[in-house]
Formats: sequence, C-alpha cells, structure tokens
Amino acid sequence: MADIPLSGKTYSLYGSDPSTEPYYDLISRLADAALRECPDIRKLLNRIHRMSRWARLGFGDFRGLLPDDLRGSDDPLAVYTPGVHRHLRTMPPRRWLERSLRTTENQYHLYMLEIELVNRLHGDAFRAAKRKIALLPHCMRDFSKECLAANDGVDLVCKRCSKICWMRRMSDLLRDHEIHPYIWMNAGFKEHYRALQSGGESFAVLGVACLPELIAGMRSCLKLGVPVVGLPLDANRCARWMGEFLENTMNLGRLEKIIHHRDAENTEI
Repeated sequence: MADIPLSGKTYSLYGSDPSTEPYYDLISRLADAALRECPDIRKLLNRIHRMSRWARLGFGDFRGLLPDDLRGSDDPLAVYTPGVHRHLRTMPPRRWLERSLRTTENQYHLYMLEIELVNRLHGDAFRAAKRKIALLPHCMRDFSKECLAANDGVDLVCKRCSKICWMRRMSDLLRDHEIHPYIWMNAGFKEHYRALQSGGESFAVLGVACLPELIAGMRSCLKLGVPVVGLPLDANRCARWMGEFLENTMNLGRLEKIIHHRDAENTEI
C-alpha cells in the first residue's frame, strides 16, 4: 500500500516526504557524524543527557555534537517538528505539569539522536537476550471496533480481533521472532521488570511510543541495566496530544531491521 503521510501535534517523521525513510537515513548520518566527533558512544550519550536538561530551558541543540563543518545555521531536523512552538504557545497552564507535553524543539531533536545511538549500543544485547518483550502503545489499536485484548497476568496482549489493526500487525511480526508483545496499558514498568527478572534468564525490551514517551521508557530501562531498543511512532496523534485518538502508523521495515540488524524492505503503510 502507498505511504500515507501523517501530521502530529508537534512532530511527524514524514516531514515533507511521502515516507519516513528519509528521516531514518538522516538521523543515521547525523549519528555517524556525532560519533566521528566523539567516538565513545557512552560519553556521547552522557553529553546528550546533559544537553537535554539545558534544552528544556531553550538552550543548546544537537548540532553542538557534530564536527565543525556540519554545524550549519539551518537545522535539518526542524522539518520533522513543525508544530512544537505553536503547541507550547497555546498549551493551557495546567498541562505544563506533564513533562512530555512541554518538550521543546531542541529536546525533540536530541531525543531523535539519542534513540538512534541507544539502538546501536544495545542492539546486539537485545537480539542475544533469551527473553524479549515489546511494550506497544494502546493508541495503535483499531478504534473502529471493540478491542478484545486480554490481560495475561502482566498486561494486555493482542487477540488478533481486527484484520486492519496496527497492533495485530506489530504483534504478529514480533511473535514470529519470539518477542512477546504487550499493549502497555495497565502495568507500570516495574511490573514488567519483575515479570522478566523472575525467569532468571537474560532479557531485554523493545519500546514503541511517541518520541517523549519513548525516551522516558528507554531511560528507565537503562537505569535498571536492561538492554533496550526503541522505535518512535510516525507522529504523536493520541488523545493526550490531539484531544481524540487519530489513526497512527510506524515503520515496520525499520522495526524488522532492529530485530534482524539488517536492511529490511520498507513495509510501512
């Protein structure tokens, strides 16, 4: 099927293209450039974390991580975050208590780079783990019908009740590769962590979410020493951002690439 570019409240990985592939190619090139400037990936991630705190106040951007010849005046990632400034200007004061909703444009761009670097750092450990789970956003369900997902003792799991549901598509792909998919709905991350830890085997996590929520989840995993990889939704379109749930997508080809560590044919809708 043809790609359907989606707009989000603050970001869209389509930018001005009919596919999200140019975004992933660009963020990979920017990560390569940042690693040429700072070859130690852990040190580079520590720098990003420090810069993210300043970016919350409107200072600093990812271009400070690049070699001098690539620190141009134009921000190549700005095309993917067209709605941030308007969102922050118009957000009601009571919503400022929610950290993800007050994410600045500079933070978005640092998060994009951070996800790419964490995937590189932990990809091998994720793929080698004996037990793997995926935490998937409930906003990817088919909202045209009643969802029959059921709790398996930890959280909700897809029952494949809709042929057009993105949750079904993601869950089928993950199960084919022995990754247990959860619809992250009821359990907190600590419940997932305890469920994994109880088996006594090596385990790892794959997360799918909008950019601010994905970063928060990946950092929680890293604090616990859990190998984690992640893939952002193509846009932020759930009720938390838009006031209602709107159709959303993610790049299944890039998800398959993370699972296999190879270039996969783009299967994105």
